[in-house]
Amino acid sequence: MSTESAGTSAAGYPGGAAPHSADDDQLLVLTAVLLTPARFPGVLGDDYPEVCAGLGLEPYEQGYGLVLGQDGRGARWTVVTDDVSLVACAIAAWDCGMEYDLSPHEDSVVEALPGWPLALAVAAPGVPAPHDPEPEEGGPAVLRPPDAGRWGPAQRRLGADEIALQWAAWREQVADGVTFVEAGTRPHPGVQRALAEARAYVAEPPPPGRIRSAFAAGEARTLRVDGPGWSMVARTDDIAFVLLDDRPGEVLPVGRGPELPGLLRSLEALAVRPA
Repeated sequence: MSTESAGTSAAGYPGGAAPHSADDDQLLVLTAVLLTPARFPGVLGDDYPEVCAGLGLEPYEQGYGLVLGQDGRGARWTVVTDDVSLVACAIAAWDCGMEYDLSPHEDSVVEALPGWPLALAVAAPGVPAPHDPEPEEGGPAVLRPPDAGRWGPAQRRLGADEIALQWAAWREQVADGVTFVEAGTRPHPGVQRALAEARAYVAEPPPPGRIRSAFAAGEARTLRVDGPGWSMVARTDDIAFVLLDDRPGEVLPVGRGPELPGLLRSLEALAVRPA
């Protein structure tokens, strides 16, 4: 399946010039995402191997690029490429509002998977509306986005991603006087469990991608840490926020106190960072 950029990315940035015509086997690119240990769609899983397994891919250390688009009949397809640098360049250009013709070379295509693993609100011009292709006997199952319409692991991880992106806004909602554990009280049992499991990662490192580190202001880093039923977002120089599967829609702050700084330093030492 060949590729050609068409229209805009999911974020509304140009993905290249629209084609004059489209063959049935040509992929009209709508957007792309990275799938690496340090950067992957959190909605799809708690760590890199889990996301790869859900897509039927081997969790190679160098990672992949996922190119989402439609064929000439309008069917949804996800092309998996091992040309991570090409996809990263395209995403960077789109984020700057620049055009970029994302056309992975055929030699770099690992797999063409039916469907989309993520929900998109855009469509290629000049072809039928997005729809799933007919499944092929013995072929891979059609990819569909996780149900993020109700609270659960997918929604919990999306919430944590949003906090990481909008840290300043969330931090302003928390009083400066928050402490790790208020005197005479204990945090929610789910928060205790999340912190205990995060501490256990220091002794026994988890699968790649379960602890990720990203740039923050100054010399600080933003940490994203996940585990079964919980997600944590923290700044290495500040507090943390915990989200739990069993506390729908709630964001639970964890103050600095005497313990959190050391835990965050230890987690940062284990975290994977974007190249």
